[in-house]
Amino acid sequence: MGNELKERLDGGDYCLNGWLAIPSGFSAEVMAQCGWQSVTVDLQHGVQDYHSLVSCFQSMGAHPVTPLVRVPWNEPGIIGKVLDAGAWGVICPMINTPEDAAAFASACLYPPHGKRSNGPIRAAAYGEASAYQTIANAEILVLPMIETRQAVENIDAILDTPGISGIYVGPGDLAFSLGKLPALDREEDEFLAIYESLIQKTRKRGKVAGIHTGTAAYSARMIKMGFNFISIANDSGLMARAARDVIRETHEVVKSLSSSNKE
Repeated sequence: MGNELKERLDGGDYCLNGWLAIPSGFSAEVMAQCGWQSVTVDLQHGVQDYHSLVSCFQSMGAHPVTPLVRVPWNEPGIIGKVLDAGAWGVICPMINTPEDAAAFASACLYPPHGKRSNGPIRAAAYGEASAYQTIANAEILVLPMIETRQAVENIDAILDTPGISGIYVGPGDLAFSLGKLPALDREEDEFLAIYESLIQKTRKRGKVAGIHTGTAAYSARMIKMGFNFISIANDSGLMARAARDVIRETHEVVKSLSSSNKE
């Protein structure tokens, strides 16, 4: 028992993270077989709920991916429940201050390092004898989302908060905070400079630098820049993109065949 994603990150490798917005165990099962190192169930902006989260975790269990969750907010009740369900890491939105970060870490960790309540109903193998409680604090990834100007300004204090494993950049809300429309793969110098600074500050502390992206090409750029935990789109977005591509390609082939027949 342990967090294979954390082991890989600690070893210096980058990790690709899948993202589940669709409340379906089948969608989770398919994504879990695609080569991601971890898969995150999104309880904030996806259409998942707690029951669908558990179904997704059950479907992913037979495959070599680490289950993670993005919770809706920095609230200890839901944080404890997703960890009890078997999440090996929690991504939490809108962590803007060291106080926010401390409250988040406390909700993720058992005493004496935090205030998480005991009751890991799935995480501890349905109540069977387990060492889960003895390793959870060391193994759980605690990843605050950095998605406002305030969070960027407070990044040193957030990263130095005990229990915090690193950061996860949310480009959409960060754009709102900077007076721009939300989008994932930002090219503006202002964003790239922020990313470089965040990477430098996480790297010198040996912590995780994560970001959400929209495409493979941009993800590769972010890895080269220094991010080591990268999400690419989500299951619904990837499905829609593949569908649009195959429809476009079919129309193009039909046009090509029609032109050939006229010649």
